[in-house]
Amino acid sequence: MSIQLVTVVALALVFLIATVLPVHMGALAFVAAFVIGTVFVGESTDDIVSGFPGDLFVILVGVTLLFAIAKGNGTVDRLVHLVVRAVGGRIALIPWVMFVVTATLTAVGAVVPAAVAIIAPIGMGFARRYSINPMLMGLLIINGASAGGFSPISIFGSIVNGVVARDNLPSNPGLLFASSFVFNLLLSVIVFFLFGGRELIRRSSTATSEVVAVTAQPATALALSGSSAGATMTGGPEAPAPTPPSGGSDEPEERLPLTRDHVFTLIGLAALAVGALVFKLDVGFTALTVATVLSLVSPGSAKAAISEVAWPTVLLICGIVTFVSLMERVGTIDWLGNLVTHIGSPLLAAILICAIGAVVSAFASTTGILGALIPLAVPFLLAGEVGAVSMIIALAISSSVVDSSPFSTSGALVVANAPAGQNDKTFRGLMIWGFSMCAIAPVATWLLFILPGWG
Repeated sequence: MSIQLVTVVALALVFLIATVLPVHMGALAFVAAFVIGTVFVGESTDDIVSGFPGDLFVILVGVTLLFAIAKGNGTVDRLVHLVVRAVGGRIALIPWVMFVVTATLTAVGAVVPAAVAIIAPIGMGFARRYSINPMLMGLLIINGASAGGFSPISIFGSIVNGVVARDNLPSNPGLLFASSFVFNLLLSVIVFFLFGGRELIRRSSTATSEVVAVTAQPATALALSGSSAGATMTGGPEAPAPTPPSGGSDEPEERLPLTRDHVFTLIGLAALAVGALVFKLDVGFTALTVATVLSLVSPGSAKAAISEVAWPTVLLICGIVTFVSLMERVGTIDWLGNLVTHIGSPLLAAILICAIGAVVSAFASTTGILGALIPLAVPFLLAGEVGAVSMIIALAISSSVVDSSPFSTSGALVVANAPAGQNDKTFRGLMIWGFSMCAIAPVATWLLFILPGWG
């Protein structure tokens, strides 16, 4: 058995064992990386640890710590309140606002994880406050990031178009962007109605006047009315009443003055956005810096924030990514790709390459996969039997819509910021959805783009 096949079997066993037995999947993945790395590959522990996703670790810890502080001092509650008033109390519009904002950020050049890191904590705060299904909110944020991610000036778009140009393949950057945006928009419509959109529309139509008239209600009354619609969108028991803003005052929320902690926190959040989007600073380190400054300025409000960091999620994601890095080092990805490209049927090879891109991207860097698989497909693209433009569009979409997987940075951020007590449920939901996309997206893009022979 080749080492590449050993790693594939080991990954399958990690998922199987963690599903059947009460063993933490992240810890199991670390053990698998250690055993296979030392016994089968002959790597040192330094080699194995080199695959640890330090950047992802810093992003998860930094962002969740910062927004735990913002939630603890009531800043997130104030932002939630202001946005709901801005949409006239139409709760059903809130997830779409998150979709549009995230798509805009990535379309103008923000890295997808950076945009999700900024928007996901706020969006999941809305989900907590107004009993919106976390799956609905999280997926619309992630889909929004993917929708804007392939504009000609975006990171994904620049990478794909650059690789295509270097390999002298035909390209159509505008069609790539439009196709990705429309695909993610239609996918989000499906998500909206699949995860409780009809209930949100009903609540919006019956509760708009109550939310608009919030100026006449105490903040605590607003919190109770926000959850009066009853059950969660997944058909489970009634969701707990959202917590009122900190401070416990009965005064209408918009009349409450911004406290010193609110002002410093808003400045910190603005600094995170400007630093990540304008100056291209690392999201994780910037968030940690802002969180540390806020802790120094107001130690009281930050005291309990460290316990709010989603440590089990951090262990899970980092363990899986460390093992996938081992797979990349031993050539498993290239091995799978070469097997596909030797298939006699170009159309079959095309759908299999899209499937490999989807599966691997669900665990690893979408950027890296796009940069690796497009050159891998060059030989049969140059043969002209499969349209280069259509193949690139299908591969780009297949590799990006699976960012909803909880093992990707975007999915992990949604899980880490899910409402308290719903992290595990959100993780399972995103895992099912992400793996479904691994199967559905390659087939859908093959039917829509490759089979008709575009480009």
